[in-house]
Amino acid sequence: MKRTATAVWNGSGKEGKGNLTTQSTTLNQTQYSFTSRFEEGVGTNPEELMAAAHAGCFTMKLSFVLGAAGFTPDSLETSCAITLDPSIGSITKSELVVKAKVPGITPEKFQECAADAKANCPVSKAYNMDITMEASLV
Repeated sequence: MKRTATAVWNGSGKEGKGNLTTQSTTLNQTQYSFTSRFEEGVGTNPEELMAAAHAGCFTMKLSFVLGAAGFTPDSLETSCAITLDPSIGSITKSELVVKAKVPGITPEKFQECAADAKANCPVSKAYNMDITMEASLV
């Protein structure tokens, strides 16, 4: 299975601008630039897309792990923060925070399932950085 995306960039690194298009066209010539990446400009950026990918992958994996353990979640909501350290030019951390409503599960079993999902979702396995997770039942 392969998924694709295309980036087009015009101009210099700081003054230029680009756009991103995904195979599904969910992103279709979506703007990105120096200001959307390093400041607060309009558009997306690679780190935001990495955060979305990690939150989505982890949440889906957690649903599968819970299902295999005999639980069906009412809801799972995960936020993810990706840290880029410009001083070293590296993405250093992914922080997952999940809030879940899972009928009948104990807090201990939920933590076990969340840890499994964190360790085994494909995006976690691909990211070579510190990954933290805070998981709570609501």
